[in-house]
Amino acid sequence: MQFKLLHKDSGSKARAGELLTDRGKIETPIFMPVGTVASVKGVHQRELREEINPDVILGNTYHLYLRPGMEILEQAGGLHKFMGWDRNILTDSGGYQVYSLSGNRKIKEEGVKFKSHIDGSSHFFSPESVMEVQRTIGADIIMAFDECTPYPCDYNYAKRSMHMTHRWLDRCIAHLDKVPFKYGHSQSFFPIVQGSTYKDLRKQSAEYIASVGAEGNAIGGLSVGEPADEMYEMSEIVCDILPEDKPRYLMGVGTPLNILENIALGVDMFDCVMPTRNARNGMLFTAHGTINIKNKKWENDFSAIDEMGITFVDTEYSKAYLRHLFAANEYLGKQIATIHNLGFYLWLVRTAREKIVAGQFYEWKTMMVKQMDKRL
Repeated sequence: MQFKLLHKDSGSKARAGELLTDRGKIETPIFMPVGTVASVKGVHQRELREEINPDVILGNTYHLYLRPGMEILEQAGGLHKFMGWDRNILTDSGGYQVYSLSGNRKIKEEGVKFKSHIDGSSHFFSPESVMEVQRTIGADIIMAFDECTPYPCDYNYAKRSMHMTHRWLDRCIAHLDKVPFKYGHSQSFFPIVQGSTYKDLRKQSAEYIASVGAEGNAIGGLSVGEPADEMYEMSEIVCDILPEDKPRYLMGVGTPLNILENIALGVDMFDCVMPTRNARNGMLFTAHGTINIKNKKWENDFSAIDEMGITFVDTEYSKAYLRHLFAANEYLGKQIATIHNLGFYLWLVRTAREKIVAGQFYEWKTMMVKQMDKRL
């Protein structure tokens, strides 16, 4: 993988760059739609390509390991062929999902023993096995196995966890050298900065991760319930340490406002379930604020869902019709809202890129944050 830093914003630390993988180009800043189980919920791959048009999507190692399983994916020729997606895919390591199974897992130095949320069967993830699983999935960018700590988190626990994540990283790197690529394309490897919301731990972790010299770097553990101002503080500390000539990926974040503020701090890549999950609950993100389409106020509003939207659903359907679909519990309503929200997120990061290139990002970001922080 190659990363080219093309432009910097004069009023902030925002950057516009370009990642080149064996599969193609990823322009940054970028938002990656989450395709947890080889599917971005409610969206056909054709709609994903032609309407939302992301350069890269995210797959989930934990879920794909359980279903459909590694045997099926290998027989299919990897995740790309299995799901009919010919662009870039990034897979997380499963560390966050293991964290979320707090009642059904045991973490030790060797790895994590956990019970499947599907059938209760027992499984074990180690740094080595997770690297092998991600080789079999065949994503273009793969993540190191880490422990994601909760918020709030005791300092001593966060410190022990961070050091274990660093030891696990060393094991990931050592094992990757022994496991060849599959399916005819290479994979890029990103380690993950941890340290909860403690400044000294984040600095120490960022320095260690930077010293590894990986092709890109990620920031984990900042989408687990911490206040936004603490997230921004940790992001800034870490971005100031991670190398400038490598892409920076903030995992699991977040709202449109979170994304703009973190772009301003020097983050390049994002993913989050929020646009799809909130869509299924009737929340639409727009440049002028959020809409709860279930509200009665939209019952006889026959204007387009979003005149500024970039997808066909934004002007093809009215707010009144979309509200009706939610009231009638028609799944089409969730699909329309999902396509809209993902289209908006991609519009947001691509417009941010344009503003960075034009030297206008900071002023535009300040205006957008005020506009979007409204309930319509």
